[in-house]
Amino acid sequence: MNSVSLQNNSNSQEKQLFSSEFDDNFNISTYASPIKNKPVKILFSEDNISTDIGALLLKEVDNNINLIDKIVAVTDYKRHESYIKHELKTLFSQRIFQIASGYEDANDCNTLKNDPIFKMCADQLPESDNPLASQPTMTRLENSIDWKSIYNIAQVLFDNFIESYTKEPKIIVIDADDTDYTIHGEQEERLFNAYYGEYCYMPLQIYEGLSGKLIASILKPGRRFTGKAFLGILKRIVENIRKHWKNTIIIFRGDSHFASPEVMQYIESKEKLHYVTGLTGYAPLQKFIKEKIDFAKKRFELSTLKKTIKVYHSFYYQASTWDAPKRIVAKIEYGENGLNTRYIITDLAETGAKLLYEEVYCKRGEMELYIKDHKTYLKSGRCSCHAFKANQFRVLLHSAAYVLIHTLQKEVLKGTEFANSTMQTIQLKLLKIAGKVKELKTRINLELPLSYPYKEIFNKAFGIFSILRC
Repeated sequence: MNSVSLQNNSNSQEKQLFSSEFDDNFNISTYASPIKNKPVKILFSEDNISTDIGALLLKEVDNNINLIDKIVAVTDYKRHESYIKHELKTLFSQRIFQIASGYEDANDCNTLKNDPIFKMCADQLPESDNPLASQPTMTRLENSIDWKSIYNIAQVLFDNFIESYTKEPKIIVIDADDTDYTIHGEQEERLFNAYYGEYCYMPLQIYEGLSGKLIASILKPGRRFTGKAFLGILKRIVENIRKHWKNTIIIFRGDSHFASPEVMQYIESKEKLHYVTGLTGYAPLQKFIKEKIDFAKKRFELSTLKKTIKVYHSFYYQASTWDAPKRIVAKIEYGENGLNTRYIITDLAETGAKLLYEEVYCKRGEMELYIKDHKTYLKSGRCSCHAFKANQFRVLLHSAAYVLIHTLQKEVLKGTEFANSTMQTIQLKLLKIAGKVKELKTRINLELPLSYPYKEIFNKAFGIFSILRC
């Protein structure tokens, strides 16, 4: 159909297809395209329906780990008693569960304050209790939290990481990396970052590399920490871990900008603490791998398949700022595009070069997936508050949402197709379930579509929570 006929058809059927009307109950209705000559009427009914029934799964997770209760307990939010309409736990629950379900803005509170599921997530009855908080109330909360409370909330998230283990682990990996949060207003502490070519914040994200469990999420202006500044963060994390786990082997893993003399010297001074980080390819390092480069080049040139040749080499080198020689592992690749070399630096003296590079260092690439869940799918980069402190508080709220979904994924959905999926997939397929909510005198009924494709997984998940409640 050409554009002219489409326009004519649109004009002739404008009233039928694009106009709205009011039915006898004053509900707005409209029409979609007919199916086999039957009109399709779209009606917004008065039934109490939610599109996010799966958020109750996260509510069950929180009931088991008590994350929101612990956050509320350490938050000092001074409000005049006569103006209190919503309890602090209700506000935290509303915001965190909405973030986890894909509603990252405080403005979303206005449209979701009557949603029956989010009321239930906040321990409110879906019909008879009052609506949840609106955007102004939530914005006041975000801008009223002090730095002491922010520190305490970060400590709660760290303590949750420790408590998530049933026994002391043999080994953990501390993965650290920066990412950029683009900002478009006049936010405090904004900086122009030449690498990203924009004004941004650059939060430091720290995860346990083997499990994806969040350890810390620290907002900072749009520049990287100095070695000395990052060392202060690392020391605090290691010292807190050692209060609980005396024998755990800790491996710190990071990109080349974390390979500072201060960090390496500190790690080398501690027992059962090691590092594997990237290293910038300094010119003096080339002489140590010249023979390997020649070897790789010759093998490639003699190869009939012209397949890229990859060689690993380990040696010791001391830069002028280092206190002692360090072990360097080089990856030398030679292929159709010529030479490609990469370096890592480590204090692990006995592990093979190839194993160190491929199975230890390269595995840090999984951290990009954790950051993507936190930043892209949970929208933690939405730092639209003017105050830097308020934006740090927002990042912690998003971190709490990350913890709830991650716990659901790794503890409850283990063995299902969602065990290794993105958090967006969990949002779209498990949390975004439409259904009717009916509050009766003695119970609350939730009616879900019989055609829901993941009802077996959904029922099994609630079955696990039922057992945990016993």
